[in-house]
Amino acid sequence: MPALHIGHIPLANRLFVAPMAGVTDRPFRQLCKALGAGYAVSEMVTSRKDLWNSLKTSRRANHEGEPGPISVQIAGTEAAMMAEAAVYNIERGAQIIDINMGCPAKKVCNKWAGSALMQNEPLAVEIARAVVEAARPYNVPVTLKMRTGWCDEHKNAVLLARQFEDVGIQMLTVHGRTREQGYKGFAEYDTIAAVKQAVSVPVVANGDITSPEKARDVLAYTGADAIMVGRAAQGRPWIFREIAHFLATGEHMAPPLVAELRRLLLEHLQDHYSLYGEGTGVRSARKHIAWYLRSLPGGEEFRKHINTIEDCAVQWQAVADFLDALGQQMDRIPAATAGVRQDAELDEPAGISA
Repeated sequence: MPALHIGHIPLANRLFVAPMAGVTDRPFRQLCKALGAGYAVSEMVTSRKDLWNSLKTSRRANHEGEPGPISVQIAGTEAAMMAEAAVYNIERGAQIIDINMGCPAKKVCNKWAGSALMQNEPLAVEIARAVVEAARPYNVPVTLKMRTGWCDEHKNAVLLARQFEDVGIQMLTVHGRTREQGYKGFAEYDTIAAVKQAVSVPVVANGDITSPEKARDVLAYTGADAIMVGRAAQGRPWIFREIAHFLATGEHMAPPLVAELRRLLLEHLQDHYSLYGEGTGVRSARKHIAWYLRSLPGGEEFRKHINTIEDCAVQWQAVADFLDALGQQMDRIPAATAGVRQDAELDEPAGISA
């Protein structure tokens, strides 16, 4: 299979990490890339100029030491502001700009950003055109992520996809749900297949890709050029190498060794603390620890304990001790617990995938 490109930029493979607010920060993206993801998009960055220097936005825009290509997702409702945001991020290292028209969160859609833009097709196209034109002098390709439509009665992804391609969008990602669905129910892939048939730029399939078999089936059914994994990578960043191995061989990889999980998680935590600092770091790390460990023996009780710890060093040591004890019981994570979490549809506040 030929290498996939976004514009002139080659990608390592066809397995992508979905942008998720509060999740896909630099430490998480780097970890996923190290474990087999070929491409990762940053958390959503606002186009509001007054917030660019905020601590939250500066953390989201942190790409120190991250292997390229560096892709920054921007969100907003005004074409001129979005164009300016694109240039601002390009001048700070973005090699690809991604436009968010997929986020279903109420706090985003109530401002007519994210997937709400799909209700206003002229504005959506105007924004895409403005960002493409702003990025063109820098030779930076622009991509776009959207849903199938606002609701079942108005699935306009195919119509918009053609217009986005016409104004210069270089890649389209489609989450197989409407905005109305949020993350409930099941993703459908007919619309993604129709978008792939309608345009010549690469199309990425997103939604409910939780296993190597599902990745294979979605690629085959939609004809998509790549797949994007979101919530299934939370606490399971090695899913990318599992998918790659399965697609190449038809066989499953063995689950990670407990010793490898210990190394990965403890390194992830150190990187996380370095980005967020002591107070924010210890609290924001809790969700990652829970995702990694709560399906393991004793994991749920340990999660409750972790939520009482307010010190990074104490938290780190508690995780190390838990995994040391687990390593005395078993060499590998049990296969039954190495898969996707069963409550994925309930975790929107912890990780909103655009």
